[in-house]
Amino acid sequence: MQLVFFVALVALASFCQNLTGFAFGLIFVGVAGATHLMDIADAANVACLLSIVNGVSYMRAYRFEADWSLLKPMLISSVLGVIAGVFLLHWLSGNALSGLRMLLGVVIVLCALLLLTQKKALAQPSGPGALWFAGVSSGLLGGLFATPGPPMVYHLYRQPMDRMLVRHCLFAMFVTCSVLRAVMVAAEGQLNWAVFGWTALAFPVVTGVTWWSARHPPALPRKLVEWLVCGLLVLSGLSLLWSGFRAGQPGPVVPDDTMALASSAIRT
Repeated sequence: MQLVFFVALVALASFCQNLTGFAFGLIFVGVAGATHLMDIADAANVACLLSIVNGVSYMRAYRFEADWSLLKPMLISSVLGVIAGVFLLHWLSGNALSGLRMLLGVVIVLCALLLLTQKKALAQPSGPGALWFAGVSSGLLGGLFATPGPPMVYHLYRQPMDRMLVRHCLFAMFVTCSVLRAVMVAAEGQLNWAVFGWTALAFPVVTGVTWWSARHPPALPRKLVEWLVCGLLVLSGLSLLWSGFRAGQPGPVVPDDTMALASSAIRT
């Protein structure tokens, strides 16, 4: 039963990732941690490796063509943000981190609501400064709390861009950040045999769902996809709010899911 649930969870996370360009880690780690399917640190590491598999499979299945004028600043800024987030997590105290998580959670929820109420995309693309800000912010969230998606997702889904191009850009950024994170995790000796076992088991599921999605793309209305994107952003924001609230409560120190994800998966 546990195996069936794991396969179904991986398939769901892969499907949502292929449809929106993000949220694999949000769904997989959130559900795996909530149901105690596996240790939260192992779940984060499995999600990291599977995100790479999913991203590479997606870019092969959809014949990914890079728009380097857009991707280059995205990748550079997000990598710089991850590195900065690593150092910030070392430097900030527990209370400061809890407050920052709650603040970021509120901001993400508000951004999702703004995106949802937006009737149409911006008339003109935002300037390069906005792209760099979104990239650094996404990297910081990834470095601090292993939640790199929301700022860049909010930025790109507001632009007058083809939604397929948006997903391509998000996949490229997340694969880059996941590879960086995997290297950091491996350097700390956190990739154990259990992680490799779960990843190997999920490998055919991820590649199979990605292949199927490419051959039989779901004919969902654009507005429905945008509602799904906003719903996932709201979940991301609420998870940060809840974990920040829990971490700030007095009593025995019990690592919450978000902090375990950041400290164990990224080892920051």
